[in-house]
Amino acid sequence: MKKRNCLVGQSGGPTAAINASLAGVIAQCLESEQFDNIYGAVNGIKGLLALQYLDLKKEFDTAEKLEQLRHTPAMFLGSCRYKLPNYDEDPNVYKEVFDIFERLEITDFFYIGGNDSMDTVLKLSGYAKMMNKDVKIIGIPKTIDNDLMGTDHTPGFGSAAKYVATSMLEIAHDSMIYQLQSITIVEIMGRNAGWLTAAAALARNGYNTAPDLIYLPEVTFDKEKFIEAIAEVFKHKRGVVIAVSEGIRDKDGNYLDQDSRYTKKDAFGHIIHSGTAKVLETIAFQAFHCKVRSIELNVLQRCAMHIASKCDNDESFLIGKEAVLHALRGETGKMMVFNRKDQEDYEIEIGAIDVLTAANYEKKVPVEWINEAGNDITDKLYQYLYPLILGEVYLSYQDGIPQYLSTAHLEK
Repeated sequence: MKKRNCLVGQSGGPTAAINASLAGVIAQCLESEQFDNIYGAVNGIKGLLALQYLDLKKEFDTAEKLEQLRHTPAMFLGSCRYKLPNYDEDPNVYKEVFDIFERLEITDFFYIGGNDSMDTVLKLSGYAKMMNKDVKIIGIPKTIDNDLMGTDHTPGFGSAAKYVATSMLEIAHDSMIYQLQSITIVEIMGRNAGWLTAAAALARNGYNTAPDLIYLPEVTFDKEKFIEAIAEVFKHKRGVVIAVSEGIRDKDGNYLDQDSRYTKKDAFGHIIHSGTAKVLETIAFQAFHCKVRSIELNVLQRCAMHIASKCDNDESFLIGKEAVLHALRGETGKMMVFNRKDQEDYEIEIGAIDVLTAANYEKKVPVEWINEAGNDITDKLYQYLYPLILGEVYLSYQDGIPQYLSTAHLEK
């Protein structure tokens, strides 16, 4: 039987679980004994075009190293944010990619990432089909935003959700200690989809009701109702804790922070959200003249392996393994997905869908999972979220801090 060679890459934003999917791909390739070489593209497609890749068989020649990869946050292979042009705009890029595939005798390509990465899988698999190239191309999802269509949830989301919920509980403890009125506003990632902000509700327990208010981008933000809602909470609590998505908008469709002095824009004029909580801090202070604090979780919520979800890590590893099995069965142009078989007694199965049905689409929180007032989530959304944060990942430590794999190769 002719041996195979695979290439795997990562792109987009980092998570606490994307390396678990990479470990799953490597583990299954090794277990199958059908692969001569397992290459890792450094910095995704962009790095591949620059001929930057690693020999992953050599890098992970022991089970201990592979296990450490599973429990290392961010992206061992590095990343890029590179959107492939359409074939008719620049066919040379496609020819260059497949020339590299041919040079390395690549039979299988796995790309781990979010929406733009699935767009890459879609375009490369389409080109392979058009040009009759026999390379199996499979997308493995990841994103803390949980906004990929076609899958019940995305690898990486559960760990980020666990970090958000844990942070919210600790913030609530902080807000309880003083005998004075206070408002704490916590800004959480989510430009158009509020899944991660909704996970703040998982902090609630027998003694803690925070977050008292939750604002998602799926619902129009109303300043007056915001003030009224805080006043209502103040009737029975001294400290109000609020979770807010970075991407909430007003009735005119404008982001709250787009005219803020904290607003920054990228080279294309797109808003880099980092001022929503500050805007709300000003609104709240002007209305109540009490202690108001805003907190932006920012990148902290992406790679918090020290509070990662075991459920997330285990599932991320398994979906990487399953991607290899699907390629070995001859499938291509697919995105791996989780299907929830039972909502009450949590159980998932891993499958694959045509990447065409997922790439460039965005999954938002259903409005029926948001309360009528638009400032909290329903029990149905809580029950959807809850299983995804269960279980703890136990790390090895050195000199008092987690011992992760070296990423020195990304600095070269």
